[in-house]
Amino acid sequence: MKTIGVLGAGQLGRMLALAGYPLGHRFRFFDSASDSPSSLLAEQITADYADTSALEKFADGLNVITYEFENVPVETARHLEKFVPIYPPSIALEKAQDRFIEKSFFCGLGIPTPKFTIELSKGNEISFPAVLKTRRMGYDGKGQSIVHSQAEIEAEKIENGILEEFISFDRELSIITVRNKSGETKFYPLIENHHKDGILRLSLVNGNISPDLQKQAEEYAQAVMDTLNYVGVLTIEFFEKDGRLLANEMAPRVHNSGHWSIEGSVTSQFENQVRAVTDAPLGSTNPLGVCGMVNLVGTIPDVEFILKIEGAHLHLYDKEPRAKRKLGHITFVEKDMETLQKKIDLVKEVYELF
Repeated sequence: MKTIGVLGAGQLGRMLALAGYPLGHRFRFFDSASDSPSSLLAEQITADYADTSALEKFADGLNVITYEFENVPVETARHLEKFVPIYPPSIALEKAQDRFIEKSFFCGLGIPTPKFTIELSKGNEISFPAVLKTRRMGYDGKGQSIVHSQAEIEAEKIENGILEEFISFDRELSIITVRNKSGETKFYPLIENHHKDGILRLSLVNGNISPDLQKQAEEYAQAVMDTLNYVGVLTIEFFEKDGRLLANEMAPRVHNSGHWSIEGSVTSQFENQVRAVTDAPLGSTNPLGVCGMVNLVGTIPDVEFILKIEGAHLHLYDKEPRAKRKLGHITFVEKDMETLQKKIDLVKEVYELF
């Protein structure tokens, strides 16, 4: 049995604890917000991430620390590393927190990305329309907009931004992989993702992925993990264009697009994260059928209606509803895509996805 510290106490931390308790582990959370979804599951220390005395109190007695969101300050992770092992390593946070550093890192490994520049004045090589993003703190569609002219770039008044090529992609996909301290590595199947307003609404594991595309994604993820000496779950989001993958961003943590794995895989991403950071053997990542995960954003549908749908697995995060906030998800695991689509269509009767 190990005591695992988690930086962040949102729904991802909650699901980590739910996966780790059956393995005999215990948890402690650190978050700046006191009303976090994980707070009912384990002890939580509430303090600012710069509060070194609170961080040291948090670290006392822990066997290992991980995190459930990638915007934990790198300085926080490096301070804690003096006392307790942290996985994934702090360098993974550093690479993922700045979009320019992240894309430059991909390019250095030979992983294709959309064209990008931090030169926002006239004369850059990015044609319009383009995507203007803040370099830091952007997620779920925040800190980014489509621009059609130099005037629109200037109107946004972003001092520290990145301009990216607009990709008219065929699909958005993500690969979730996991590596333990011993170097054992496993990959989940590529996940097809559908967004609205930059927020994930639907993820599908439907077998509609060619072996070549899966191989591409695995090779790219393997290169990232090997370079960073990575331990834990890693997610890379891609655009698919004409059978080719372009890396958009990575998350050094468990990921929303992998929630289907709780019911839909032999071993969930959450259990494998716990296994990885405690250096236990990794579990199988094989899917148990075709899977669909519906995100509940902003509002919660009629719970009784959802629970009447055969095979519906409802997860609520104990969060107050508000616009664009992730409140829960529903997972289906079926034998074929036709049956899965029928179940998703039933959800659409009481819940607007797109």
